[in-house]
Amino acid sequence: MSAVVNAPAHDHHEDHGHHHKQTFISKYIFSFDHKMVAKQFLITGLLMGIVGIGMSILFRIQLAWPEQSFAIFEALLGKWAPDGVMTPNIYLALVTIHGTIMVFFVLTAGLSGTFSNLLIPLQIGARDMASGFMNMLSYWLFFIACVIMLCSLFVEAGPASSGWTIYPPLSALPQAIGGSGMGMTLWLVSMALFIASQLLGGINYIVTVINLRTKGMSMTRLPLTIWAFFVTAILGLVSFPVLLSAALLLIMDRSFGTSFFLSDIFLDGEVLSHHGGSPVLFEHLFWFLGHPEVYIVILPALGITSEVVATNSRKPIFGYRAMIASILAIGFLSTIVWGHHMFVSGMNPFLGSVFTFTTLLIAIPSAVKAFNYITTLWKGNLQMNPGMLFSIGLVSTFITGGLTGIILGDSTLDINVHDTYFVVAHFHLVMGISALYGLFAGVYHWFPKMFGRMMNKNLGYIHFWVTAVGAYGVFFPMHFLGMAGLPRRYYTNTYFPYFDDLADINVIVTVCAIVTALVQIVFIYNFFSSMFYGKKATMNPWKSNTLEWTTPVEHIHGNWPGELPVVYRWAYDYSKTNADGEYVIKGQDYVPQTVPMQENEEDLHH
Repeated sequence: MSAVVNAPAHDHHEDHGHHHKQTFISKYIFSFDHKMVAKQFLITGLLMGIVGIGMSILFRIQLAWPEQSFAIFEALLGKWAPDGVMTPNIYLALVTIHGTIMVFFVLTAGLSGTFSNLLIPLQIGARDMASGFMNMLSYWLFFIACVIMLCSLFVEAGPASSGWTIYPPLSALPQAIGGSGMGMTLWLVSMALFIASQLLGGINYIVTVINLRTKGMSMTRLPLTIWAFFVTAILGLVSFPVLLSAALLLIMDRSFGTSFFLSDIFLDGEVLSHHGGSPVLFEHLFWFLGHPEVYIVILPALGITSEVVATNSRKPIFGYRAMIASILAIGFLSTIVWGHHMFVSGMNPFLGSVFTFTTLLIAIPSAVKAFNYITTLWKGNLQMNPGMLFSIGLVSTFITGGLTGIILGDSTLDINVHDTYFVVAHFHLVMGISALYGLFAGVYHWFPKMFGRMMNKNLGYIHFWVTAVGAYGVFFPMHFLGMAGLPRRYYTNTYFPYFDDLADINVIVTVCAIVTALVQIVFIYNFFSSMFYGKKATMNPWKSNTLEWTTPVEHIHGNWPGELPVVYRWAYDYSKTNADGEYVIKGQDYVPQTVPMQENEEDLHH
């Protein structure tokens, strides 16, 4: 009987998948398939990451050996490094574009763009995203934004160079410095397209999670990855339009003579006609996106970690509902803490104390997540594959980076280390390195799902250990530089004899940075060679419970041949025994979500 019932659905699906022969362009370029869009985001993000990391190496060399001549500068920077000595203008531009690329184009797109696209339909049991066309459009807007950002590097007067936070008046007066001209305009156009891409993606993710869950997949049976992506998408929808409005007002100040962010300004002794605006208004608008952005980057990484840690500990995730509550709390609190970036902007001390309170409050849900990961690992049957190592690495950097956040979140303490390397160390650990570890963990874990092959484990181990030691080697000493008062974004500190003693630390940091950057080549090689020559993957290589591992290894548009799976349990039934003390499925320490509950097993979930 069931065969008769299934047959029409199966036939219908065959039609769905093959009613038009896909050309190369419709399959690989303008694809509506969420799995292909995820790969496009990932590969574009990785290529942008190479550019971003390359820039950081250039300006780290400048900081370690200031005003020395390097052939690589002359080769890569041309007129910006006469005789191989970097100019201050290009130093600022490199810092600016490095920050922009890493925060927006690598971490936001590499995590949300890649894994929300790949996993949301697969883990909730949907054929695809709610709108395949919007999904494709989201990627291509992102791609065009990347191209425009890279083009801004080749502008005659130089790329944007007012820091990745683009504070006015540097960013609002085209005549202020070279990088305030065409380079800045291209930066703003690129970001506007990027934001449009994020909004299209975000709407798609939210609608898909709410409307397209398969039968039995209630919100409390969703894997934590999906909860993280869902809240991230809502955060993006709330906060990205604010940055867009700031960018549009900035364009009007630059090109149409308005004064939103400009007040009485003198330039080369000449009084400009602007008055009545406020640069602090721009800070409010920027950071209203800028702080949620930290969590837009870190939440997907934490969601990926939840999945990888539970799977490789062979244990149910500890405190599932507390984890959901902490994701929701982080999402809400992240929208009311933006003022802690502005403690030294002349903010009313009472308002400062309010932002201090909300900032310290966000430590609670963050700590819940850290404790829950540690408790999941505790006494687990740990499978130490590269994905698991990067997930554990994330827990480590999330805690060390978070501890310094308590100092920076307190207005009285922050004033002492504001705009020093202490801040650089803090946010690179908690946001940059933690998010990158989440990205790597996700790539190692879901690579078999994306490409049907396994990545090389031994190269993965080399990649992890060198990166882990190197990343701490870069950012741990920076805390001491910051406490000694070394300001960030200075092109050289040789004019201040007070800082002479710190020069050696800068050399150590730079050497660690170069080594860490070089080992990423191992990852890139592993990634691209495994795509073609990796060991063929089985259907469920990690023995995982979630729905994506029930789809065939060969990709089909629509994910499942025949009917969609039905869900009977949560995603974390690992090492689960029934009343007789035996595994629920004989000889198997995991129970996929599609296996019905048996009479003699209790539901751990409740």
